[in-house]
Amino acid sequence: MPTITKKNLIDRIARNTQAKHVLVKATVQGFLDVIIAELAKGNRLEFRDFGVFEPRDCAPRTAQNPKTLEQVQVPAKRVVKFKPSRLIKQELNNQNAKE
Repeated sequence: MPTITKKNLIDRIARNTQAKHVLVKATVQGFLDVIIAELAKGNRLEFRDFGVFEPRDCAPRTAQNPKTLEQVQVPAKRVVKFKPSRLIKQELNNQNAKE
C-alpha cells in the first residue's frame, strides 16, 4: 500500500487543475493550518461527503508496560477523532470488492 505525502497531493492537484505549483502549495498549507487552528480551539470540523474531525478529551488512566509489566500513569490528553462519511465508506468497500 503506497503512502501519499502532502507533496504528492500538491503535485496531483497542480497537474489536474493546471494551477501553479506554488499557488496550490500555499492553498493546501493554508487549509491545513486553519484545520489545525480550529481543532486546537476545540471546534468540530464537518466536511460533507468527506467526514468529521472532532477533538476529544481522554481521561488519565493507568497502563502497563508490556515489557516490564510495570504500572504507568498516562496523563489526560486531547486527541482528534475522525469519522468518515458514508461516501468514503462506500468507496473503500468498492475498492475491496475490486481486489
